[in-house]
Amino acid sequence: MAANLLSSPFAAEIADAVSALNAARSAWRERQVGRRGVARFPTPDTLARALAHLSAALFPARLGGFRGGAAREDDFVAEQLTQGLAILREQVASELDYWQAEATQPFDSDQSDTIVRLFAAALPEIRALIDEDVEAAFVSDPAARSTDEILISYPGAIAILHHRIAHQLHMLGAVIVARFISELANARTGIDIHPGATIGPRFFIDHGTGVVIGETAIIGSNVRLYQHVTLGARSPLGLATHGPRERLARHPIVEDDVIIYAGATILGRVTIGRGSTIGGNVWLLEDVPPHSVLVQPPATQAKDKDGAIGARSAGLAA
Repeated sequence: MAANLLSSPFAAEIADAVSALNAARSAWRERQVGRRGVARFPTPDTLARALAHLSAALFPARLGGFRGGAAREDDFVAEQLTQGLAILREQVASELDYWQAEATQPFDSDQSDTIVRLFAAALPEIRALIDEDVEAAFVSDPAARSTDEILISYPGAIAILHHRIAHQLHMLGAVIVARFISELANARTGIDIHPGATIGPRFFIDHGTGVVIGETAIIGSNVRLYQHVTLGARSPLGLATHGPRERLARHPIVEDDVIIYAGATILGRVTIGRGSTIGGNVWLLEDVPPHSVLVQPPATQAKDKDGAIGARSAGLAA
């Protein structure tokens, strides 16, 4: 036993805890069917470093701090990509090592390299999508003074940058790596977008805190969401006929040019038709035709039994 443990006033308690934790680990591992030993696993802190390099490569001046002039910019981008993709490859390899315990056939030895090569090839498309997202935010928000301000400081822009990267990795099969990247955005912004969600161009989340977008959600182009919007599944309500582990289409479809205001909750595989507006705090479980406006009625004044005036709302109106 380590000397510093022997000198601790809690030596007996530490020894008991070590023994009990050993038993707990063993019991957990026995219950995990198909797991053999302690496989490697991606780590969020390491992926945060990879994401910093990738963000710098995508936006050298604004997110990478590059100040070397146009002649050296490509060299800076190459350096950032070299470091970022090397870290990403190691993390993808860790994920594949983890899944190998469940696989019936061994993975190709170069599978992690293939995933990273395909991801690198998609970076120009990712950059173009983020540019469109930032431009949409600038057009939609009169408080914005510049597109650079949006890219650097807007929670919605930060979250969608993470999502564009995570979604590409999710499609390429690195689902845990992608999930960790999405959770880095969630921790930073309070916006929870599953990497499996499909989101079209010119997407803008205004304010953003509390937004939740589920795995199978499909969002069209030129869509705007406000804070505390949920695009979720209906399983927690007991309204779905399938179990929670089944990989089926269970989240909303939001068509082009839709605006969803703060606090709206839309659950299940419903479709919000093109050009519709969903008002704040609306609870929605059914399809909405194109070009609809669905809102809560305005609050009205009413007198209580003592004659005092208060505010109340009469319920949902379309």
